[in-house]
Amino acid sequence: MTDDAPRRLRVLAAMSGGVDSAVAAARAAEAGHDVTGVHLALSENPKSFRTGARGCCTIEDSHDARRAADVIGIPFYVWDLAERFREDVVDDFIAEYEAGRTPNPCLRCNEKIKFAALLDKALALGFDAVCTGHYATVVLREDGARELHRASDMAKDQSYVLGVLDDRQLAHAMFPLGDTLTTKAEIREEAARRGLFVAKKPDSHDICFIADGDTQGFLAKRLGTAEGDIVDESGNRLGTHEGAYGFTIGQRKGLRIGHPAADGKPRYVLDISPVDNTVTVGPVEALDVTALTAIRPRWCGRPPAAGPATYTAQLRAHGGETEVTADLVEGTELRVSFTEPVRGVAPGQAIVLYDGTRVVGSATIATTERRARAEA
Repeated sequence: MTDDAPRRLRVLAAMSGGVDSAVAAARAAEAGHDVTGVHLALSENPKSFRTGARGCCTIEDSHDARRAADVIGIPFYVWDLAERFREDVVDDFIAEYEAGRTPNPCLRCNEKIKFAALLDKALALGFDAVCTGHYATVVLREDGARELHRASDMAKDQSYVLGVLDDRQLAHAMFPLGDTLTTKAEIREEAARRGLFVAKKPDSHDICFIADGDTQGFLAKRLGTAEGDIVDESGNRLGTHEGAYGFTIGQRKGLRIGHPAADGKPRYVLDISPVDNTVTVGPVEALDVTALTAIRPRWCGRPPAAGPATYTAQLRAHGGETEVTADLVEGTELRVSFTEPVRGVAPGQAIVLYDGTRVVGSATIATTERRARAEA
């Protein structure tokens, strides 16, 4: 959101109640923008409180956000988007696990809530931009196009979960923390200097709508239990489970098989079949993925040129980069080959492509291809 001559913008600052969003709002106000704070009430139980450092969007977080807005000296409102959040994020999360896929609710929230429902409402009310505490950078090119780039500090970079933003959304996005070469401790020190009570507040972890961190328990309450088999690659029955949705590709712990493999090595979840409620396990090398197909591509700014091209890819919010060749087929399907095999790749996850620090775009993994293994 920069021009040759900086102008005063009407900015809606999404304030979660945490330190990052509070400092982002403070920086936007200090830069001279007309800032209004808003806390999104996303919980279906607005009277709930945080459990330790988990979760967000509770009544306690709303109070913390309001106190921060008072200190900054900006107007503050609470907007109830709980129904939209349940439909677009929570219900989608449950349906994806039920189908044997592994979703990322943070990407879905950014796509459907913060930069769709919230942004649409902000623009309708005359705001120019939505400001969040994400660590990423929007760059305005000389030709007027906008690009999403990694944060200056790779240790805090959050561009992966923003890889779903399109050109229109980037045009109205503001990330005041993205170009800050500081540690999280220094962000907290800045918050303390500004008199923000949230300076020492713990970060939220895991999935915000599962406050206790028990994803399997959360799913069991909504999907029920359904006993099925745990089998090896040859189909031999090794044990049972209470619902295939409770597993993820690459999982090692909690398999409860009861006896070791013949070679004495650990076994990992290789496949989840919701059709017959079966979980297949095997050795770690069976997780090696050499290629994948992804659907529903979204481009952060200009789309890539036609034909295969080399990029780096990130497969998890806190994962590293790996070199890939990607080709967009008929505009709807992304075919990706890895220079070196990668592990723990599951349908439903997002793959985000990068050209240097620039986020090219993202897509949802539909299928994977694994490296053929020699017979023992």
